Amino acid sequence: MKHFLLACILISFFSCNTTRKDSKLIEVFKASNTQLPHVSVHRGGKGLAFYPENCLETIQYVNDSISAIYEIDVAQTKDSVLVLMHDNAIDRTSTGTGLVKNLTYESLKSFNLVDDYGNKTAYKIPLFKDVLSWCKANNVVLTIDVKGSVSQEVVINAIRAVKAEDVCILITYDVQQAKSAYNLAPDLLLSVSARNETEFNNLLDANIPTKNMLAFTGTRLSNVTLYEKLHSQNIVCMLGTLGNLDQQAKTKNDTSYKIWQDLGVDIFATDRPFAVYNSIN
Repeated sequence: MKHFLLACILISFFSCNTTRKDSKLIEVFKASNTQLPHVSVHRGGKGLAFYPENCLETIQYVNDSISAIYEIDVAQTKDSVLVLMHDNAIDRTSTGTGLVKNLTYESLKSFNLVDDYGNKTAYKIPLFKDVLSWCKANNVVLTIDVKGSVSQEVVINAIRAVKAEDVCILITYDVQQAKSAYNLAPDLLLSVSARNETEFNNLLDANIPTKNMLAFTGTRLSNVTLYEKLHSQNIVCMLGTLGNLDQQAKTKNDTSYKIWQDLGVDIFATDRPFAVYNSIN
């Protein structure tokens, strides 16, 4: 009997110590929170002269001017180092060439990042852990796009290694990815694909708690009833204006962003962060 009680105590002790607290973002990112940042900066910043995408210095530059969150892309090198890179190859965004998965981090260090206009910069391909550490120290929120060269678990472990759970949102693109991410990290906020009511209902059927959801509603305007349904669950709605909608807004002197906000959009994932910020503020 004594051994049984001791076993119960030990199980209880270890259970309590392995239970993780929810990321603070789960409480902050609520549709009812009027103090949310309304801008998500695509690839950490695009179209900026001498400031490349997926670059820590670019995030720092944008962050000095506006309140925003930052979408970044995480890939894995041949020697299993996590870096920021959107494409499978480094040719477009750096002075080097080749696939990320075929290159070691040591070889990546010899190349420089280039901006969207082909200008070589002094900046290097950043380590994911360095970006996490800076964002944690400066309370800057990241939405993390896990590229095909790396598993969700590896990225989650990297987040945990620097205790950056309170500044990280994990991006998922379908129900299976959302289920996998939730099972691996039920304490993290997830960006989930909810472009219509069917997709949202599928997420609910997967038993993913709504508190863990930030709804990415796609790159086209959805029916207002979708925004209303998501808001009734206190879920934040993010619209991807990058591409066509950004260009449409540009032709209308950026007045479209405020109109879309009034329809129910909480956050704009955009290539034009300064324009969006100025328009809705």
